[in-house]
Amino acid sequence: MPSVMGLLEERERAARQRVEALQAELREAEGGWERFVIARETAGAVLAEPRGGRDAPPVTVAGEQPVQATAAVPGSVVPHWQAGLDPTVLAPD
Repeated sequence: MPSVMGLLEERERAARQRVEALQAELREAEGGWERFVIARETAGAVLAEPRGGRDAPPVTVAGEQPVQATAAVPGSVVPHWQAGLDPTVLAPD
């Protein structure tokens, strides 16, 4: 018959193994989370920059004044392109 101390040591080992497995799983999950945070921040920074940088050539539309290209505004809706689409369908931003 096992001793009380032997049973307690056995349960302690099992608990330690479970804690170590959970800590490894937590580290893996945190690594994935950090990659998503970095990806979102990088995408936000890229979208916040003017296209082509400060020296980008002006964008011209037939019959319109040249307009300097700017970055997309988060949340703005851009319609699908169609032939003859008027620039006024775009958000003023």
